[in-house]
Amino acid sequence: MRIIHWNKLAKLDYLENINYLLEKWSEKEAQDFVDEVFEIEYLLIQGNADFQDTDRVDIKRCVLRRQISLFYRIIDKNNIEFLRFWNTYQNNNKLNL
Repeated sequence: MRIIHWNKLAKLDYLENINYLLEKWSEKEAQDFVDEVFEIEYLLIQGNADFQDTDRVDIKRCVLRRQISLFYRIIDKNNIEFLRFWNTYQNNNKLNL
């Protein structure tokens, strides 16, 4: 079983996405996003899934929604770090991993 670590940027991005969904959409949309993140986290903890490779070593990308991707890195076989919940409409040059 793996352990998921959330860095500061991932926590901040996560909360900002929830706030955005609450302000612009609905509580249901925000809850769906939270549920999706928990599902992905569970899959990664169980070791049942790995997602798309990126051009950076050990960093992977999981598309949560068309607009939001989760970037994470594999620290070792037992540890994963969530790096960013990136809104795909943002400038990718500003993506700091």
